[in-house]
Amino acid sequence: MDVSTVGVVGTGQMATGIAQVTAQAGLRTIIRGRSTEKAQGSVKAIDKALSRLVEKERATEEDKAATLGNLEATDDVAALADVDLVIEALAEDMDVKLDFFRQLDQTCDERTILSTTTSSLSVTQIAMTTNRPTKVIGLHFFNPAPVMKLVEVVPTLLTDEDITEGMRKLCEQLGKVPVVAKDRAGFIVNALLFPYLNHAVRMFEAGYASREDIDAAMMNGTGHPMGPLALLDLVGNDVSLEIIESLYDEFRDPFIAPAPLLKQMVAAGLLGRKTGRGFYDYSK
Repeated sequence: MDVSTVGVVGTGQMATGIAQVTAQAGLRTIIRGRSTEKAQGSVKAIDKALSRLVEKERATEEDKAATLGNLEATDDVAALADVDLVIEALAEDMDVKLDFFRQLDQTCDERTILSTTTSSLSVTQIAMTTNRPTKVIGLHFFNPAPVMKLVEVVPTLLTDEDITEGMRKLCEQLGKVPVVAKDRAGFIVNALLFPYLNHAVRMFEAGYASREDIDAAMMNGTGHPMGPLALLDLVGNDVSLEIIESLYDEFRDPFIAPAPLLKQMVAAGLLGRKTGRGFYDYSK
């Protein structure tokens, strides 16, 4: 399976990072945003990221020019009609994804593979909104995409085996480490990670230990680069709650029922770093 052109749908941090990865790997990459300005904003962000790599001597000016030459910005879905692969990286909202996959299915050539970067939603449900469920797959990149090595490749029961294998090899071509996971809530990483994060909130809520000591224990006792409560603040407590709720909805395991404190913090707008306050105060 030869993938030489990629369409990236979205202009957020994840979409921009994925576009940088594919363009750096020599693939013609079309970034589709809600507006041309937003798509061009992603290209500018990539330009800035590449400049930092050049300054640190991790890339040359020639590398930067080649990567930027592989990028195109547009607000037109029709620009994705002939790409080999679409990577959708929109908001983690099923209705938003279903609506866009219907558009992609109507617009893209029948040979085009459609993929989603969802971290917790059903790839099967997304696939079944199209007329090509055998050509739909999950490609869950991790943030920041240019740095994080892992990609979870998530076929459904209907995905063609050659497409699964082709996407696994493509990830290797991108310099990533692919793992194949079944289409279950959380796949591999989040299914293991978020029950742990949720339990850390329960420990803090119950007064087992201070937030600092819980984080220090996991960093120094298990070698984690970041403690669970600080990690929740980094991911975003709202995003984390959505993932935990999706795990609970599928498995109905009382152990992973969302911690009441986490729900209260989200309701209060204490979402972590992005709002300046979560389990820790970032206002200073």
